[in-house]
Amino acid sequence: MPRKITKDLSRQIPPDRIYDSVLVQRLINKVMRNGKKQQAERLVYKAMEMAAKRLKEKDPLEVLLTALDNIKPEMETRSKRVGGANYQVPLEVKPQRQAHLTLMWFIQAVRQRKGMASDEKICLEIIDAFNQTGVAFKHKEDVQKMAEANRAWAHLNR
Repeated sequence: MPRKITKDLSRQIPPDRIYDSVLVQRLINKVMRNGKKQQAERLVYKAMEMAAKRLKEKDPLEVLLTALDNIKPEMETRSKRVGGANYQVPLEVKPQRQAHLTLMWFIQAVRQRKGMASDEKICLEIIDAFNQTGVAFKHKEDVQKMAEANRAWAHLNR
């Protein structure tokens, strides 16, 4: 198997049942634990409806897409060894990795919240991301700042 993922090796995920969106289906798959997909679907759909209602928006899908776009990283740093020293080299993030990092940070932020129901945690994290606050958005900002701070090493780009 090749080290780099090619288009032939990437899995095609079918869109979800209600919103016909691949991104929503990927979120459901990330929320799912122990193979309980129906439970994960119920949590995500309910959280999307609650978030849209609290933000006084009509379309829950639009709310979720805006929230996830606010978390999506543009640049990140990768470690590169040059002459015995390690440098943090800023690189642009490819679209597939952007989606992966966005969903991972989102789920990580949801799971850090304690003391409430899962759909409530997902709803609050969607609202925080929509308003550009919260743990996931802060993580994105930290990654962006690190890339900006190491801009001097951009010439070491692969």
